[in-house]
Amino acid sequence: MSTAHTFHIPVLGVGYSMDTPIKVAHLGIDSVISIVDDFVMEKMRKFYSEKFCLPFESVNNNTKNSRVKRITLYLNMVNDIVEKKVESFRLAARETYTQVREYLGLLPENATLLDDFNAWVKTKKNPSDIVAWIRENLPVGSIDVNIMTKVDKTNYYNGEALPYINNDAHAALRGFAESKLKSSVVFSAGMNPRLYGYIEQFEDFYPDAEGTLSKKIILKVSDYRSAEIQGKFLAKKGLWVSEYRIESGLNCGGHAFATEGYLLGPILEEFKNQRDTLIQSQHELFINALKAKNRPVPSHILPVRITAQGGVGTAEEHNFLLRYYRLDAIGWGTPFLLVPEATSVDSDTLQQLQNAGEGDLYRSDISPLGVPFNNLRNNSKDLEKDQATLRGTPGTSCPKKLLVSTTEFSTIPLCTASSKYLKQKIKAINNESGTPESKMIRIRKLTEKACLCMGLSESTLQSHGIGKEKSGRGVSICPGPNLAYFSRIMTLNDITGHIYGKTNMCNNTFRPNLFFKEIILYIEYLESKISEAGKIIATKQQGHLRAFAEHLENGIHYYLALFKRNNKLFAVKHKPNETVLLEFLQGIESIKNRINTMAE
Repeated sequence: MSTAHTFHIPVLGVGYSMDTPIKVAHLGIDSVISIVDDFVMEKMRKFYSEKFCLPFESVNNNTKNSRVKRITLYLNMVNDIVEKKVESFRLAARETYTQVREYLGLLPENATLLDDFNAWVKTKKNPSDIVAWIRENLPVGSIDVNIMTKVDKTNYYNGEALPYINNDAHAALRGFAESKLKSSVVFSAGMNPRLYGYIEQFEDFYPDAEGTLSKKIILKVSDYRSAEIQGKFLAKKGLWVSEYRIESGLNCGGHAFATEGYLLGPILEEFKNQRDTLIQSQHELFINALKAKNRPVPSHILPVRITAQGGVGTAEEHNFLLRYYRLDAIGWGTPFLLVPEATSVDSDTLQQLQNAGEGDLYRSDISPLGVPFNNLRNNSKDLEKDQATLRGTPGTSCPKKLLVSTTEFSTIPLCTASSKYLKQKIKAINNESGTPESKMIRIRKLTEKACLCMGLSESTLQSHGIGKEKSGRGVSICPGPNLAYFSRIMTLNDITGHIYGKTNMCNNTFRPNLFFKEIILYIEYLESKISEAGKIIATKQQGHLRAFAEHLENGIHYYLALFKRNNKLFAVKHKPNETVLLEFLQGIESIKNRINTMAE
């Protein structure tokens, strides 16, 4: 069944969209759950089991397979609750059409379903027939899951290393594969060949003779080449990529995986021009692999969706991306943090989000993974962390160990935000030669890391009144820069109305369009890399920085041509778009000159 909407809600942190399908799937909205934190999923399963009078038996963290079982049970529960809400929705329609009109009211004004329903009502059929009409015409939102491919550290049981299939990413995949969901897994953070190879073990990812897939694969990618390589890798195993989800490298929430200066518009253009080639090349490898495995071979090319997300904030941008780049849907993430009907954010953090301006949203180094992380200034987890550092006890106890990565002081990996690691690392720095000032700078950078395992799930627990964690109640949150242009709590009707151009929920802050905002972010990123490099750099590094600047320059020229062909696109009063782009080019030229003076 086709989707009802032209947007989806991407994964939001660890916990913020963990129960989003329970809230919105019955209204036809697709959303994505993070399945990295089985500890929080277990707490949420207990909460919702009590709320919906479902049986609950806890899964203790004392077996090799406990992570898998917790994930599967949580996903099954979400599926059951959504099915229960859908059935209640259909039965209620026999008495009143209120909920049907609520569902339809969230759609675009030109949605044909509205006319179809009004025509159905005029026929004055038996009210009980509405159930069949709903089942036929009102799709349920997909309950998709997200796995960050790089979260694959070795896990231990009774001090012994477990096989790789028990690492976090593999276990999460198995938890999803063994669930009753008929939906998609979104793989983010790049290619993991071993994890992708593991998908072959699960029957649901293969098509039947009619080409039906019980479980589908979505790849979150930042450029065409990545999509092509990953798609072919999976196709050679008889696995079909049903969607390529293109995300801006920097104009997004969460971890920021910057491209080498390649901008969203040119990337989308390449997908548009190469879409048929991408699908056909994937199809041929896919069919050959299925034949080699003696599996059913579909008689037709399976569908492939191309979607995009990152920084989209107006109906004009939404519609342009769909129309011009021929996309199937747009991801709207950050604004939904202000929609309690869709996401779970505690009241104090909601207030901070409402008050946040451009200066409160910044790209930070707080992630223990060493990847830039979009952050909200003065969030309660950072304040908690800073207070611990001032007391002389930096770091946390690391109870979940989801982001452990370094073996600098132990054969068993430690998290760089943990007190155990920081205590040893700070001692090592103090024992080294160097000035007190240089040591202080290094230590300050170390203690910037935050415990995201706890911080990114704590808000969700607090919003539901779920018990206090031993490591404190500080909240981390990772909105994208787009949050600065939204300043009020919204209803589901408010945000969908905004997406479809029925109303405007943006504040009065001047908002650069999504393409210009991304250029600004990339220029700032490049300037930060130049500053980090120092006054003199190696020839190879200079070449890298120069190439980055040239890619940005090429992207800006692409936009000059785009806006020339569409001279009314994203029109603003204060400056013509062409003028702004020419100013960007002047800035890039200045940066290139600066890079040229930095050679050894």
